[in-house]
Amino acid sequence: MPYQARAALVRENNAPVVVETITVADPRRDELTIELQACGVCHSDLSVVTGTLPLPPPVVLGHEGVGKVVAIGEGVTDFAVGDTVLSSFVSMCGTCRWCSIGRPELCNLAAKSVTTLPDGTVRTFDAEGKPLSIFSGCGVMAEVATLHVSNVVKIDATGVAPECCALVSCGVMTGFGAAVNTAKVEPGSVCVVFGAGGVGLNAIQGCATSGASMIVAVDPNDAKLTLAKAFGATHVYAPAPGEDAAKALRKLTGGGADYAFECVGLGSVLAQAYGCLRKAGTAVMVGVARPDDQVSVRCGTLLFEEKTLTGSLYGGARPRVDFPRILGLYKAGKLKLDELVTQRYTIEEAPKAFDDLAAGRNARGVIMFPNRA
Repeated sequence: MPYQARAALVRENNAPVVVETITVADPRRDELTIELQACGVCHSDLSVVTGTLPLPPPVVLGHEGVGKVVAIGEGVTDFAVGDTVLSSFVSMCGTCRWCSIGRPELCNLAAKSVTTLPDGTVRTFDAEGKPLSIFSGCGVMAEVATLHVSNVVKIDATGVAPECCALVSCGVMTGFGAAVNTAKVEPGSVCVVFGAGGVGLNAIQGCATSGASMIVAVDPNDAKLTLAKAFGATHVYAPAPGEDAAKALRKLTGGGADYAFECVGLGSVLAQAYGCLRKAGTAVMVGVARPDDQVSVRCGTLLFEEKTLTGSLYGGARPRVDFPRILGLYKAGKLKLDELVTQRYTIEEAPKAFDDLAAGRNARGVIMFPNRA
C-alpha cells in the first residue's frame, strides 16, 4: 500500500525549500522501497534550488541517502526486505558500453533518470495526487522513497553510523574518487584542491590516501581551511576576493602542482586550477557548474607542456565496488567520515539546512530520519 512521508521539495527556484507530506507508491517491477535513515544535504541539491542544475520544479530533493529496504517489486532478486542500501545518483544498467568497460558513472540509463525513474515515470505524488519529479532518480530527502534497483547499492553498515554511510553515496565518492579513480594521484606528488567543502575535503583525503607529499587546500573560509588540515592538507591558502591564485600557488608549490582539483563549480576557478599546474600536470573539474559556464585555455599549454584538463563525474564511481571499499577504509581507520558531519537536522529543519549550506557553515549537514516502526 502507498506510504505517506515527509519530504523536502523545490517548488520554486531561488525560494526556500519546502517540507510537505507526499505519497510514495509501492515498487513496481525491478524497484524497491526504502525507509530512509539519513540523507546528506549536498551542494548539488542546492544547485537544483538555485537553478544551476536546471530541473523544472516541483522536485523532491535528495540523492545522498541510506536506508532499509521495506518492500521489493516483482523480479527483484539481489535485494531483500531489511537490507541496508545506499542510493546512487547514476543508474547502472550493467549492459551498456560504459557499464561493460567499467565506467558505470557514464551509464546510458542515467540520462533517462534525471528527474524520474528510468522508465520515465515516478512513484511520488503531492497532496493533490499530482506527480512530483525526483532528483537524479532518487528523491531520498524523504522519509520513504521508491527507487529502481539500478540506483541502489547494498552495503554492510555494521559499525558505521547512518549519517556517515549516507555521505559515502555522493560527497565522499565524488571527492575521494576524483583523486583516486580519475586523476590516479601518484605517491610523492603535489596536489592543490580548490574548495574545502564536503567534496573538497574528500578530494584531500583521496590525495592523502594516495601518498601525495604536498596537499594545498584553497578556500577563502578560514574555518574550512582548519578542517582541511584535519583531513590531510599540508598547506592552506586563502585567496583574496577576486584574486587569481594561480601565480601564488605555483610559487607555494615550488613550480606548480601535479594535480589540481576544482571542487567549487565555477569556470573561473577551473582556470586557476589549470593555471597552477606544472608541465604534464592534470586539472580535474569536480564541481557542478552552470550549463553556460565556460573556461578557455591556451592551446600551447596543452601541446608543448602536455597538460591535461578533464572532468570527474561522481569520482569515476563504480558504486558496487567503491562504496564497500570506502566503508572498508573507514572501518580500518584510514578514512574520516564522522568528522565530515558538522550538523544534524530533522526533515522539518530542511530549509535551515539549505540556508546553512549556502552560507558555508558546514562541512556536511545531514538530515536524520527517526525509525517509523
